[in-house]
Amino acid sequence: MSHPAPTSPMDEVTFRSDTVLSDVHLYTPNQRHLMVRLNGVGQPVFLSQFKFLSSHDSGTDSGAELGDHRDSYSEKAPHAGPGPLELPPGSDHSRESPSLQTSREEAGAQLDEDGDLDVVRRPRAASDPDPSRPPRDKVHPVILRQEEEDSLGDEAAQESSLCNVIKIEHTMATTLEDVGKQVWRGALLLADYILCQRALLQGCTVLELGAGTGLVSIVAATLARTVYCTDVGADLLAMCQQNIALNGHLTAGIVKVRELDWLREDLCTDPEVPFCWSEEEVSDLYSHTTVLLAAEVFYDDDLTDALFKTLTRIAHKLKNACTVILSVEKRLNFTLRHLDVTCEAYDHFRACLHALEKPATSQVRFSVEPVGANFPQHLVYERIRQLELWKILVEPVT
Repeated sequence: MSHPAPTSPMDEVTFRSDTVLSDVHLYTPNQRHLMVRLNGVGQPVFLSQFKFLSSHDSGTDSGAELGDHRDSYSEKAPHAGPGPLELPPGSDHSRESPSLQTSREEAGAQLDEDGDLDVVRRPRAASDPDPSRPPRDKVHPVILRQEEEDSLGDEAAQESSLCNVIKIEHTMATTLEDVGKQVWRGALLLADYILCQRALLQGCTVLELGAGTGLVSIVAATLARTVYCTDVGADLLAMCQQNIALNGHLTAGIVKVRELDWLREDLCTDPEVPFCWSEEEVSDLYSHTTVLLAAEVFYDDDLTDALFKTLTRIAHKLKNACTVILSVEKRLNFTLRHLDVTCEAYDHFRACLHALEKPATSQVRFSVEPVGANFPQHLVYERIRQLELWKILVEPVT
């Protein structure tokens, strides 16, 4: 197979200081990425393939394929980082970047002669299967144009036709307002948990809040009867709808992409608005939903407050007890305001969790508990210690 011609600077993604890049994409920035189109606001859209590995590769006992809708799924991240990322159950999830360590001591942080925090770049793993690959200090993923798709080779074409591959269109290096258009590790962790919880979702109605690219909703639909995949913004919802269509052959249930604005008190039923709700769907949502999901939506305090208000409002309207599963990554940052390493967004999230359990005159009771990350890892990603799952049980007060 011939190699593509060298790319010019115009064929590379350049990142500005105000852009945010998911670790899923960052850890192998020199991989070739297929750009399939520009979205409605002119952003390049990339196509990544997440492979569900066999039970032998994932270390499980079941020999299920994805089409069997069983528990033994595994996924290959589209841009998996160097070194073996698949971790056996109970293994040490300690392969994180220094900026994500739980404390300065764990990170081995050093201060320079001026007292500034000196962060050491993580070295290339000794087990890197491709040591000849360029070092990870050049964060400019090469774009493959649509007409160059054939250059990916017959192997990639065969892989994409298999039923054990999920295709996700996404953007990279967005502003903070558009981070939902990227793929995040918290979504992979939540999807991993879903694949280990067949009984929780089997035949149920599921609501995902802040679905982003729709990856979690697609995985949930391999088990659930109906999945309401919600977010806000016509361009993001259109991307989500496209991903649902790309993976329709994988889903056993119905996935409906709908707008759900956390800043509104009600659901939009105006037929003139894209991705609005019908009255029948609103009735079905409140009558049958038993599982709520949200992944990596706790990065802004105002949005976190809005999410918990929406969660509480919906819980009071549901006719059944429900289980809420939240995925969050505890991100530590050095702030000038504190002159220290802090995790303010995570701390605010935990405060909101604690507030849910406070006794109040209410029709429902919230019980919060952490979910241990000791369930089997069927998907290939870095399950670092900062990735957390939280379960909220919502029950009517008798």
